[in-house]
Amino acid sequence: MIGIIDVGGGMRAVYGTGALDYLMEHGVEFDYGIGISAGSANIVSGFAGQNRRAYRFYTDYAFRDEYMSRANYFRDHNFIDFDYVYDDLSGHDGEDPLDYDAFVASGKKIRIVATNALTAEPHFFTNDDLWQDHYDPVKASCSVPVVNQPYVIDGVPYFDGALSAPIPIRKAFEEGCDKVVIVLTRPLGRKHTEKRDAAFAAVLERKYPAAAEAMRTSAKRYDDALSIALEYQYDGKALIIAPDSIGHMKTLKKDLSAVRALYRKGRRDAKKVVEFLGG
Repeated sequence: MIGIIDVGGGMRAVYGTGALDYLMEHGVEFDYGIGISAGSANIVSGFAGQNRRAYRFYTDYAFRDEYMSRANYFRDHNFIDFDYVYDDLSGHDGEDPLDYDAFVASGKKIRIVATNALTAEPHFFTNDDLWQDHYDPVKASCSVPVVNQPYVIDGVPYFDGALSAPIPIRKAFEEGCDKVVIVLTRPLGRKHTEKRDAAFAAVLERKYPAAAEAMRTSAKRYDDALSIALEYQYDGKALIIAPDSIGHMKTLKKDLSAVRALYRKGRRDAKKVVEFLGG
């Protein structure tokens, strides 16, 4: 079983979209995928076979105020309006609907990672948690702490999956994968910054202390997870692709030229995947 992990990263996740689009166009198939944050949206579109659909979200819809804006945040403390993204745009009668029937027919397994805001433990949603016009696990996985309120599913509040499981490669092998492709959205040599994490943790502390502590230690968690992924790559079981540079790109920055450049890099680096899986 061949798996893919897309770690997301807000607007940086367009890099993964470029890789997935290239691989679709070259007939590369995955049996299993783990999506974290925006990476979950990438994989759902990819598994539905909708080439360049996710790209439109990064290059068009994300630049609309209805999608993400300060006005959204001032209205209800949600910078990104997930109901607009996954209902108004992605619903069966939306502007750019997900082909849910094709997603189901593909038979591919998906795991969408979200972080329990109360315990800071990861939760892996499955195919059974998704159905037509119900994409709440993706909304939960994308809910960046402080920037958005936690997304509630069955009474449980969830934050971004990267907070608890930034690169869950062991999960992929535990569930039967033989080879795994890992899509990162920051350069391999670039360290995760802790300055913003500390500021966000201070905001979270009162209501979500476990999530606040996870935020404080997120840089180390990412680095530790990357070390494990590199071990799998050394053993020939995994391949990591990552952009060589992201320039001044930030998680929620609206910079069309930077977005397009990262997309092209994703397409370019996906050639390594073809070689890895063909070998």
